[in-house]
Amino acid sequence: MPLPWPLPALLAWGASWLLFTDLRPRHGLVWALLAACALGTLASLWGTRWWRRVFIALGFPLSLAASGAAALPPWAWLIPLALLLLVYPLNAWRDAPLFPTPLRALDGLAAAAPLAAGARVLDAGCGLGHGLRALRRAYPQAQWHGTEWSWPLALLCRLRCPWARVRRGDIWAEPWGGYQLVYLFQRPESMERAAAKAGAEMAAGGWLVSLGFPVPGAEPAALLPPTAGHPVWVYRLPLAAQAPMAKRK
Repeated sequence: MPLPWPLPALLAWGASWLLFTDLRPRHGLVWALLAACALGTLASLWGTRWWRRVFIALGFPLSLAASGAAALPPWAWLIPLALLLLVYPLNAWRDAPLFPTPLRALDGLAAAAPLAAGARVLDAGCGLGHGLRALRRAYPQAQWHGTEWSWPLALLCRLRCPWARVRRGDIWAEPWGGYQLVYLFQRPESMERAAAKAGAEMAAGGWLVSLGFPVPGAEPAALLPPTAGHPVWVYRLPLAAQAPMAKRK
């Protein structure tokens, strides 16, 4: 169960301060600052919204500067910024900045989009593996794959989901042709691009599944009601054009 805000931030800042205080006498300012900022950046994954993640990650260096406990040279501010960009690359933020999939969000998907045992499913932009866990729950006999641009997130995802094949890569450059189902939890602006990629690369009869956001102008094969805050849009390839509203009534 998620901790109430701002408890994650307070715990992260406190842990960073403890680590900094412990390491500085033995390893010096630079290494202590690097370790404490790294801990804060990893703890920012705890945040449920982008502004909370930035708030958690930058809380320690800002509080350190405000306290005057250490005289920070100007270049020291590059450390937290570099760590933020390492975990949250700019191109990843243009897609979706780590929106976790609730575990039960895909319950009922197997009935709407049936797959044979051993089918290959892809979580495009798998983050920390929340979507992979939901896919495993929906398709226990499938082969699970994930692609994630941020290599720290990809590494953590491999540790959290050892039963899945997780690769570090660009979801728009990686081919989708070998998968029977591709799952995304992206932005509304990404869905038209995802539909074009799926239509060009995936075989007829495959499935494109989106949590939260529809494909503009496409008729879904199924629309699952939200079980954890977001509906699930299910599309069968090739995509069918959405019928005009007058004909659908």
